[in-house]
Formats: sequence, C-alpha cells, structure tokens
Amino acid sequence: MAARVDPARGAVAAGVVAAGALLTGALTARTARRMTSPRPQRATAVQGVDLAGGTIRFGPTPEALLPGRYSFWFAEGRGHARVGAVIGQDGDGVLRELLGVDTGDLTAAREGRFNGWMYLTPDAFGVPYRAERMQTTQGAVPAWAVPGGDGTRWAVLVHGRSSVRQEALRAVPAFLAAGWSVLLPAYRGDGEAPAGDPTPYAVTDGEWVDVESAILHALDEGATEVVLCGWSSGASIVLATAQRSRVREVIRGVVLDSPVLDGASALLARGEGVPEPVRRGALSLLSSRWGGLVGAGGLDVHPAERADPAALEVPVLVLQSEDDGVAPPEVARRFAAARPDLVRLVPFVGARHTRLWNLDPKRWEGAVTAWLDDDRAALERFSAGEAATARTAGPSRRGAVRRGTRARPAL
Repeated sequence: MAARVDPARGAVAAGVVAAGALLTGALTARTARRMTSPRPQRATAVQGVDLAGGTIRFGPTPEALLPGRYSFWFAEGRGHARVGAVIGQDGDGVLRELLGVDTGDLTAAREGRFNGWMYLTPDAFGVPYRAERMQTTQGAVPAWAVPGGDGTRWAVLVHGRSSVRQEALRAVPAFLAAGWSVLLPAYRGDGEAPAGDPTPYAVTDGEWVDVESAILHALDEGATEVVLCGWSSGASIVLATAQRSRVREVIRGVVLDSPVLDGASALLARGEGVPEPVRRGALSLLSSRWGGLVGAGGLDVHPAERADPAALEVPVLVLQSEDDGVAPPEVARRFAAARPDLVRLVPFVGARHTRLWNLDPKRWEGAVTAWLDDDRAALERFSAGEAATARTAGPSRRGAVRRGTRARPAL
C-alpha cells in the first residue's frame, strides 16, 4: 500500500524550495551588479592643512595609510591636490606630505577621496604639448600629443574602464626620457569621446578600433614605430589592438599595467566573499541575454575567452601587483609563463590595482625604460622573483618581429 502524502507538509516543502530559489536569485542578481559596478570608495576626512609647511592630516582610513603618492579630490570633485609620503600616524590621524594644490581651496576641505591619477594635464611636466582632435570611426575625439625624441617613435597610452586620459599621464615622463613621443587619446564611451555603448561601465569589442585610430594619427605625425601601453581594461584593449589592427606591423611592443587578461576571472574576483556557486551563477547571468536587467547591457563577457599568449607577435611587458584585488595576479603569471620568449613580468607588492607607479615610481619607470632600451641586465633586477627560465624580451629594433610592410588602410 502506497504511503499517504500529507498535503500540508508538501505545501510547506514547496514553499521552502520556492523561497530558497527566490533568495538565491536575488543574491545572484545582487552579486552580478556588484561584479560590474565600480567599487565605491568611502570619503577620507581632512583634519588639518599646513600649506606653508607642506603637510596635510587625514583621518585614519586605509586609503590615507597607503604608501606612495596620490591624487586627492575634494569639494565634490572640483578641487584637486597631490599628496606624498606618510610622515607619521597615530590612532586618530595620518600626516602626509602635501606636494601641491592644483584647483580649489584645500584649507576649506572637510573630506575627499584618493585616486592614482596625480596629474591633470601635461602642463605638469613643463614640456611642449598639443591638445588635438583625433579622427575615429565614431567621430573626432580629444587627445594630448607630447613630442619627444626625433618624432619617429610614439607611445599610445590608453586608460582603463570608468576612467579618462589623466590616468595615463603618470607614464609620460618615462617615455619622454626614453626618446618617445606620447599620445593620450580618449576612446568611445569614456565620457570625453562619443558614446559607443549605452552602458557607462561597459568594455565592449569596439574600443581597440579607436586605439587603431590613434596609431593612424601617430603615423600622420611621422611615427614609424609605436608602443602601446594600457591600464586595467585599457591593457586588454591595447593587447587586442596589437593582435587585430590593420597596421599592427608598426607596433613594436605592448606595456600592460594591472591587466585584465581574463574578464571572467576579474569579474569573479570582484565577487570575493560570496559563495563560489553564487558567483558562477552571477557570471552566467551577466553572459546571458538577461544581463541588461542587472546593468550589464553591452558588457563583453565570455567566460571561455581570455587573452591568448599563443597569438602574441611582439614583446610584452606586464606590470602586476601581487595584491591587485581586481585583476588576479595568477592570471598574469600564467600569461607570462606561457610565452617566456616574448613576455616579461615585473611584480610589485602592496600597490593594489593600477597604483603601481604611485607606490614605487622609480621601479615602474625604471622597468619601462629598461624594457624600451632592451636593457636585459636591468630587467632581470626589476623582475626579481620571476621564474629563472623566463627569457627577457624587449622591443629592440634588432629583436623586433620582422614583418612585410603593408599599405596603410584608410578609415
């Protein structure tokens, strides 16, 4: 005789299952939003400013305690100051060097936020530069051009997601010192250039075309060789440019700072603290046609796709912090280990995401300069801790990949 099912117990069980599914679905959607949205940074209190003495005292937030030099934005982003090393601290505050105030009345500031930009325009370097309009398939976009060397070698610097050209200004002195002219372009959807996607924080499959337009602009300025340099998602954009551009024969090498080499891994890392099955579910949601419901419309997320080291044709310098928090360092290590003939990894510790220069500008600039000059001995020193079997690769003229010259296409 079959056992009798209690209808009341069945209804309760079904209700529990339904409630669990709703809770899991809500948590998955919330995690998906967290994984694709910029991480908010809490404000840091300003406790005192001594303009004459060149110091500023902050509340003891994690940002205020970071070693290195940074931008400090106050007055709801209208004011900008540059702060240097930590001079001292106690339980109530942190005293730092005040390197300069570019805009606003810092003495009236009560709080603000740190970021890694440091500089607002090329004026900061005291060198000639041009503010230009660069033609792209999306229309004209703003760019800064800073001449250097003999004008035949150009570096194109590409900022990351939810940022603008100022992010890349930190690198200008290193490239100028090595004899390279520098171009800092805007690209679609960054707020300065025409929008290429309706989602403000999306990284789609189109930005590399704008970087190609920057290369064409440099060729018009007399470039015969180009190096690309990108930060975070800007690193993935320049890598795509080097592999897909119609004029890639002029690209001598690529510099990647805190690179997002695997978009899926980076998104999963942003969900840290959430159970793995929920993060995987959120990634599947973002990759589906329903991703737009959680703010991921236009986000180019393909879990099975990542930067392919086998496709590399030019030397690559990877600058990566072991505590990045956004771009998993193990991805960068695997990328470098797969192509020791072309990839050189220079590790940092304590820099977090895209703040490597801020933590140690001498190491950052020294590594870039050594790589540009193909100074193998210097690169070995900067790469201490990397696998001993890795070969140094730099974009030297004699070591560059030789390719047949192709006609330059028209836009």
